[in-house]
Amino acid sequence: MYQHFEYRAVIDLIHSTRPLVMDRHKAGDITQKGRSDFATAVDYEVQTYLQEKLCQLYPHIQFFAEENHMQNVDPARPYWILDPIDGTTNLIHDCHQSCVALALWDGEKLVFGCCYNPFREETFVAELGKGAYLNGRPIHVSDMSEMEKALVIVGTSPYEREKTDRVFDMVKRIFQRSADIRRLGSAELDLCWVACGRADCYVEYNLKPWDYAAGSVILHEAGGKLSDCAGQDPKLPFNSDICCSNGLLQAEFLDIVQDPA
Repeated sequence: MYQHFEYRAVIDLIHSTRPLVMDRHKAGDITQKGRSDFATAVDYEVQTYLQEKLCQLYPHIQFFAEENHMQNVDPARPYWILDPIDGTTNLIHDCHQSCVALALWDGEKLVFGCCYNPFREETFVAELGKGAYLNGRPIHVSDMSEMEKALVIVGTSPYEREKTDRVFDMVKRIFQRSADIRRLGSAELDLCWVACGRADCYVEYNLKPWDYAAGSVILHEAGGKLSDCAGQDPKLPFNSDICCSNGLLQAEFLDIVQDPA
């Protein structure tokens, strides 16, 4: 299906995590890392499995992931960026909106991204310069050009409750100027949904690198635009606000997202 992709073996490897992700017993083995911040046995097992296999396939590539993020990486050298389960709270509650998300940084830029949701049997994948695909079919962002008709995905920054007023003031502004809003609970899949035209815009404050790296490659290759909330490019391997759209709405969406002067 992905014969023109350099990293098709990696896509196959990600698909092989399905039995681990679908294990409801292990999804109930929960560790709380902070307020509304959880990990399950599934998170740890998927990460251990993929780290071992990727290091065998590509021993020269560094590894940077959610459950060992204190590990230092040299940003001038290639490294994988893994979220073993993006949407852990969804996984715990059996919401079927979670994914395994893997990206590759080549030392200068992101060159590969894959987000696999086994519950919906959906694989979003992109390589730099080769387009974006959903289950082998090319995808593209929407052609929506009117903000008042746009469907917008929002994140609520649940780990940072001190930002509640700021977040929901922004959500209110968006709701007043769009067709409607959605909250899906997986940042990587939120980016993918904009990439394939299921939504027109998405915004969330202070995402970790593994929350946005894979989806940002997919969105870029699908024709979308992405920045932080100040309109600047996110800088890996650091946290960043993410504000993205189909491109046609980016300037207006940024204007809405930014705090009023």
